[in-house]
Parts: sequence; structure tokens; C-alpha cells
Amino acid sequence: MSVTVFIQGRNGVSRWQPGKRWLLLPILLLAAGTGIYQQNTERFESQQASVDKDRLVREQQKQQVLDLKNATESQLAMLVTHVARMQAKIVRLEALGQQVAQNYQLEEQFDFSTEVGIGGPSDVGASIELGQLFDDMNALVSRIDNNNVQLSLLETVASNLHIDEERYISGQPINKGWLSSPFGLRNDPFNGRRTMHKGIDFAGKEGTEVVATAAGVVTWAGKMFGYGELVEIDHGNGLRTRYGHNKALSVTVGDVVAKGETIASMGSTGRSTGPHVHYEVLRGGQQIDPQKFVYRKAS
Repeated sequence: MSVTVFIQGRNGVSRWQPGKRWLLLPILLLAAGTGIYQQNTERFESQQASVDKDRLVREQQKQQVLDLKNATESQLAMLVTHVARMQAKIVRLEALGQQVAQNYQLEEQFDFSTEVGIGGPSDVGASIELGQLFDDMNALVSRIDNNNVQLSLLETVASNLHIDEERYISGQPINKGWLSSPFGLRNDPFNGRRTMHKGIDFAGKEGTEVVATAAGVVTWAGKMFGYGELVEIDHGNGLRTRYGHNKALSVTVGDVVAKGETIASMGSTGRSTGPHVHYEVLRGGQQIDPQKFVYRKAS
């Protein structure tokens, strides 16, 4: 097969017959164009994949920033709550302190209305961990709570409630009921053996109010072996009282209770045969006969 090309020129028409090499040229050009097109297509797809990947990374980073912002706002909200709690407690402490200072004419030595003077070296540039800040604030709240208890006791003194008279132990630990077992040797109700009963039992109806026989500070409120649910009150001067076998407790450790205040309800928890309160008086950590306190005249 041959191809003839006619070319019109000034001197007329001339004829040219290309060789086989010239016939291969279009095929080579087509192949080259196809290769270039495929290469460009692959390059474009690679660039597009890179752009999509970058967009995905940016979206992930954006979401991380939003999550961090939300977490920070949540932590700041907790911080605001902690600060509000401390402010309320401090206002209470300041009011109580100011009242006590006025009652004892100590305004010149204790001024609760001005900023407390403090100072000391500081580590400039030291970083503050938010978690540590929360821990410190919680510790401060605990200290404020402890001071609140102490100032509440001072408030009682300043209000002329005669705390010394209130600490005078007298009367029964119940308003309704009867003495069911005295202090001293008795036959144990569980094994029948002769044992020492180191308190007085007052029986009554389950749920009957159990009251403090003198003012003081609660040093135990919970289960104790043999006693069941027990309340122990420290009245100072080495004297304590115990109220055992309760059904439920109305006080917690650290509470300041007044004489006659309800501290529990009568029950039969622990080593007990029925609803009653086991009442003890301790001096220097040793149980003594509560009878003289039960039947003594109120001060």
C-alpha cells in the first residue's frame, strides 16, 4: 500500500509519495499524546488526593479545637462553682468572726472586714496545673468547713447559751421508755454467762427519739462491733457518752450538739435482743456507772 500526496505550487502540481517512516509518525504522535494525557491525569488525581487529605486533617484539627474549647469551658464552669462555694462560706466565716470579735471587744485585734495581709517569695513563671488548682481549692473548702464548725461553737458561747451548763451530763437518753437493764454484773442474754454490763439499757418503741444528755461534739457516728449503729459524744473534761443499737443516726462526726437534741432513733442493731438504747458514760476512756448521771439534778 502506498500514499500519494499532490502539492499545488507556483509551477503547477507536484506529486510526493511519503515512505513508511512518515506513515508511522501519526501513530507515534498519538501514542505520545496518550502517554502525556495519562501522566497528567495521574498527577492531577494525586494532587486531588493530597488536597482531600489536607482538608480532612484540617477538619479533624478544627474538631479537636472545638472539643478542647468545650472541655475548657466545662472546667471553667466548675471553677466558678468552686469559687462561689468558697465565697459563700467565707462570708459566713467573716460574719461569725466579726460578731465574736465584737462580743469580746476584740475588734482592734480581729478585723474581718479588710483584706488579710499576706506575702512571701513567688516562683515567677511557674506553670499552674488546672487539676492541682482544683485539689488546692478542695483542700481550702475543707479547711473552711472545719473553721465553720469551730466558729459555730464560738457563736454558741458568744450568744450566752451557757455551754458549761449544757455540758453538764444529766437525765435519760430518751423521752419515752423505761430502764430495762442496769449497770453491773448480769446474765448475758445470748450465752447465759455471768458478764459485766458496762452501761444502762433503756427499752422503748422502735423509732423513739434518742437525745443527747449533754452538749458536746460528735466523735463517732456509725457502726461499731457489738454496739450496732453508735453515736459517741465528747463533752470535754475527759467525759464522753455513748448511745448504741440505734436504727438510724441523725448526726455525723464533727457535729456540735446541744443538750436534749435528737441524735438518733431507737433500734435493735448490733448485739441486741430488741429495740432499746445502750447508754454509757466514759471518764478517761473507761466506762463508769451512768446511774448517778441519769438521776442527778439538772444544773
